[in-house]
Order: sequence, then structure tokens, then C-alpha cells
Amino acid sequence: MGKLLIGVIMLVVGLLIGAFVGAPMMIGTAAGVGIATGLSAGICTTVQAAQDEGLLSAEQVDQVLTRAARNIGSDNSVEGEIVGSAAQCEEVLAKLKEAAAK
Repeated sequence: MGKLLIGVIMLVVGLLIGAFVGAPMMIGTAAGVGIATGLSAGICTTVQAAQDEGLLSAEQVDQVLTRAARNIGSDNSVEGEIVGSAAQCEEVLAKLKEAAAK
């Protein structure tokens, strides 16, 4: 009976530690990925609009995206992939449109 009771107590302690330590870490990681996705979507829609209005050429879009990715990449607060080219922007926007259609 003693071993069973110790096992149950350790299970409860493990669940509590997981709930108070593990869950916030997972939530933080998920938030970082969400931030990266939202940031990519915002960057992409902005440069796409600038390109559609004739304010930026395709080469300038790639240059701006590369610089933005480099600037954000030096800041380690954002986890996930940030777009760095017009082709990646097209993929991000296509995925967002597909997700919105569901």
C-alpha cells in the first residue's frame, strides 16, 4: 500500500509541476510562432500592396524583405520563420487565404 500511495503522490506532484512549469513554456513557444506568422503576414501584405501600387519592384521587395528578416533575426525574441523573399510571401499569403476559406 505504501508504494502505491507514493506512486499516486508522485503522479499528482508531476501533474502539478507540468501544469505550472511545462504549460507556460509551451504557451510561450506557441505565442512566438503565432507572432512570427502574424508578423510575416503583415510584412507580406504591406510589400505586396506596395508592389501592386508600383512603389516597389520585385527586386526591391526582395531587398526589403531580406533586410526586415535580418533586422528581426538579430532580435531573438521572435521564434519561427520570418519571410525573406517575395516567393515566401506568396506562400504565406496563399496559406492564409486557404486557412481563411476553411
